[in-house]
Amino acid sequence: MKQRNAKFEIGQVVRHRVFPFRGVVFDVDPEYANTEEWWNAIPQEIRPSKDQPFYHLFAENDDSEYVAYVSEQNLVSDESDRPIRHAQVDALFEKDDIGHYKPKVTFRH
Repeated sequence: MKQRNAKFEIGQVVRHRVFPFRGVVFDVDPEYANTEEWWNAIPQEIRPSKDQPFYHLFAENDDSEYVAYVSEQNLVSDESDRPIRHAQVDALFEKDDIGHYKPKVTFRH
């Protein structure tokens, strides 16, 4: 089995190469791990390969906030320095001194 390292990190702000949305990475699958139904809903001419990292994002566009599942080939780093307004970001992340999102520390018994 081929080892593949993820290009983007938890807490990193990314944007989609084609569609007008951006978001914060909150989880990474080393390869496709969603349903076949979801996979088949992607038009074949733009369907990405399954053997690459896929990212769970707290995503937003001009109109709404949502959770997105995106292949690595369709993401680029967002260098805008604009904050993410998605409501779940504040629940899981805090901003550091230079404006990067870092997972909040949680303690469990």
